[in-house]
Amino acid sequence: MSTPVEGWHGWDAYARFYDWENAQTVGRRDVRFWADLAARADGTVLELGCGTGRLSVPVARKARRFVGIDRSAAMLRRLRARLRRARLTGRAATVRGDVRALPFRPDWRCRLVMAPYGMLQSLLSDEDLAATLDAVAGVLAPGGTLGVDLAPGLPRWGEYARRVSLRGPMSGGRRVTLIESVRQVPRHGLTIFNQEFVETRAGRRTSYPVSIAFRTLTVPQVVERVERAGFAVDAVLGGYREEAWSPDAEIWVIIARRS
Repeated sequence: MSTPVEGWHGWDAYARFYDWENAQTVGRRDVRFWADLAARADGTVLELGCGTGRLSVPVARKARRFVGIDRSAAMLRRLRARLRRARLTGRAATVRGDVRALPFRPDWRCRLVMAPYGMLQSLLSDEDLAATLDAVAGVLAPGGTLGVDLAPGLPRWGEYARRVSLRGPMSGGRRVTLIESVRQVPRHGLTIFNQEFVETRAGRRTSYPVSIAFRTLTVPQVVERVERAGFAVDAVLGGYREEAWSPDAEIWVIIARRS
């Protein structure tokens, strides 16, 4: 079986259904954590892999200035519409670009870089992870904060084929069914989600295939790479309420400071 070349492939197709799915899975459980971190940053906040803005809009309301970067043009179109509706365009900006080589001028600096929702796990090689952390170190002001969260349960995700995972109504009189397959690639530490979103409207069915991949990363792996990029790790947490870290926690959070 071949493995994905880039972890960001598939997200353009996913944009149409991203908010619908996440409203039923992740919801808003991490919003307050990131918004509070942005408020404390007292400066510009950069979100890596900002997507459609599930976090971007509430964070932009708290931040002095917000910038979101993503590779997916389809995701960014939805985020820009959200920012306009929220009347945040005066204090928020979006950039289409590669997190491995952040496209900012040499003297541009921010006070917080967010890598939420397992974003670093969509980087499928050590080289991509190292390049991203080096790029982040280049834009963070001295003493600035890097926040990362990781999904620890990926390698324990059972494999299955064409399971109906979700179904329900969507805007515009549509109904959507998510048919999902999961494959593990232990050799590469990857979990691959092959999804088919079946949209029904006025009796007409349309199928939208999506394939996305995530890489298993442990806390020691990420801490070592973060420190190698010039950061000091301030905290390793076991949840968005700043619970103590545990290998069995549902989410891991790493907070580091630019040395």
